[in-house]
Parts: sequence; structure tokens; C-alpha cells
Amino acid sequence: MQIQVDDPRRPDVLALLEEHLADMYATSPPESVHALDPDALTAPSITFWTARDGDTLLGCVALKAISGEHAEIKSMRTATAARRRGVAGLLLDHVLAEARERGHARISLETGAEDYFVAARTLYATRGFRECGPFEGYAPDPNSVFMTLAL
Repeated sequence: MQIQVDDPRRPDVLALLEEHLADMYATSPPESVHALDPDALTAPSITFWTARDGDTLLGCVALKAISGEHAEIKSMRTATAARRRGVAGLLLDHVLAEARERGHARISLETGAEDYFVAARTLYATRGFRECGPFEGYAPDPNSVFMTLAL
């Protein structure tokens, strides 16, 4: 598996992000969906990576620089066919290493509070993330769980 900076507008990535957004809207009220669309993922403050096995897309993750010291994980998604193969853990480890290399002191994320997101919250907890309050423009939301990790 190779993890590389990629374009979120590539056709196979677009399909994965559309699936991601569809699941977010199917499990959370619209006002609680904070996933970014593909164009937003091309902002200068965001780096977007994909994991691939040859030409097969396995997953994606993005890192948004909030400040020199703080970053946010966005759009982490594993392709359905690649689930339970460790892709999410490898993507998470990659983005954490990259955040450390860039000198960020803290990395945070927002995920859902619904049962659908238990696996994601559990994965984040295995890497040391702990629940925190809303950050960087988020508001308290019973459908969101905010997590952070000191790097």
C-alpha cells in the first residue's frame, strides 16, 4: 500500500467522497455534517492523501492546518472493499507523523456521536485521542464528538 498526496477531484476519489458524504447525511442531521466537499479539500491549508494498492483506491485522509501549532483531521474514509484490512490505522498513523513533522503541537477532529461512528472513535482512542470541547469554529452539538491529541 502506498500513501501519497492526491487530488480529491480524481474520478475514483470523487466516488469515495460522495459515498462518505452520503453516509454522513444518512447518519447525522444536515446541520451536524462537517465533511468537506472535494473542492474544499483543495484549499491551500489542506493536504489530501490517498492510500492505494496499485491503481485500487483503499482510502483517504486530509490534514487541515488551523495554525502553526494546531491541525485538524478531515475526510478520513476507507473504501468499502478495503475495510478490516488496517487501512484506516495506516492512514491515521501517516497523518499523525506528517502533523508531527510539520511541527504541530496538537491535532484535533470532529466525528459523529451516533453508533455508526463507534469504530472511528475507538480507532482514534487507540492512538491517544481524548474527547474535548468544540474547537476552531465548531459549536457544541449533541451529534458531534470532538477529540484531540497533544503531539
